[in-house]
Amino acid sequence: MNGRGRACRAAAVLLLTLAGQATAAFPATEPSGPTVRGSGIVTWAASAQRVGPGADRSYRMIVRVSAGGSDLRVRISNAFGDHPLTVDAAHAGLQREGAALRPGSNRPLTFDGARSVTVPAGGVVWSDPLPGRVPAGARLAVSLRTPDARGPATGHEMALTTSYLGRDADPGGDGAAGWDRTTGSWWYLDAVSVRPGRPGTGAVVALGDSITDGWGSTPGTDRRWPDYLARRLRADGVGVANAGVSGNRVLTGHSGVPSASGRLERDVLSQPGVRTVIVYEGVNDLKSRSGVSAADLAAGYRDIVRRAHAAGLCVVGVTVAPFKGWFQWDSDAEAVRREVNHHLRTGGDFDAVADVDRALRDPADPERLRPGIDAGDHLHPDDAGMRAIAEAVDPAALDCRR
Repeated sequence: MNGRGRACRAAAVLLLTLAGQATAAFPATEPSGPTVRGSGIVTWAASAQRVGPGADRSYRMIVRVSAGGSDLRVRISNAFGDHPLTVDAAHAGLQREGAALRPGSNRPLTFDGARSVTVPAGGVVWSDPLPGRVPAGARLAVSLRTPDARGPATGHEMALTTSYLGRDADPGGDGAAGWDRTTGSWWYLDAVSVRPGRPGTGAVVALGDSITDGWGSTPGTDRRWPDYLARRLRADGVGVANAGVSGNRVLTGHSGVPSASGRLERDVLSQPGVRTVIVYEGVNDLKSRSGVSAADLAAGYRDIVRRAHAAGLCVVGVTVAPFKGWFQWDSDAEAVRREVNHHLRTGGDFDAVADVDRALRDPADPERLRPGIDAGDHLHPDDAGMRAIAEAVDPAALDCRR
């Protein structure tokens, strides 16, 4: 083998370790519904929202995949853009430290065979599959360059992970040179998929609000409750995607983000390989003081369940945790919360229920989070509380064989 051949082989092995290359590829068309469920699974995701104005710069986003697999693909979103978005360079590699990548691991992504792609306003585009295998739990770096980007940028505001920006940084480089700014948001990247090594393996999406988004957990440590769930399910090769957005409600949109029902198609049903959605929403509806009743929330849940069932998904409901001490708490909201939780436990709408209320409440005062898991604002759990949420989810309930 000549020097060039050895270098190419080394690059593939460094990025895509632990297994040989798969020969089958994901479809090049935009995935939707059951057509992609046998092709690959979502292994990381972040719900799209507006994150600021677009700019002529490079982005190096750091994300932790859940399940490992071959034929990695990334989804670039311009969901909130009002102009077409051109990405003229896109690469995927493995993080070494900071903005630096493992030498030789950074490889170009293509889109229908081309190195550049233009995403229409409001649209998304998947990359072609990258041959080889990505290990479970890997820290993946996806680097994009967006020349002449303008208008609202799409991404995810609260990443709780440090990523990197550079005006003149090279997305195809391994080093940290040129990546001279940090960001706490993800930009344009909203999903990563892989082909699982075990046939029939699927993925779980956590549809939620700021608790699912990770508010209250320690930044940079991947201690959101979906992260803990991903670690529990890793041995089974199950993908876990986080579709949490701070402030999200079941019934109405908030801060430019659609309601849980309004974003169900984009954030859950369009993701490849999804078998189950866990719905942990409702506290923002209760504390908004908008007169929402338990019947209103029950109707909202039923709409989500109906549409998810129509797509062949299992649906796990989650009881609403207590929040007494939060500035918007009052006895009326508490009464509705109890009604809602009674409905979730006994109504039969969901295929299974994770009783997070029982897992997190203070036995001495069930209207409050128990001591030792409160992040300090009496609404959001800390790292220990996030672990307790994940442990309240029964892995056996995630596959209802629909």
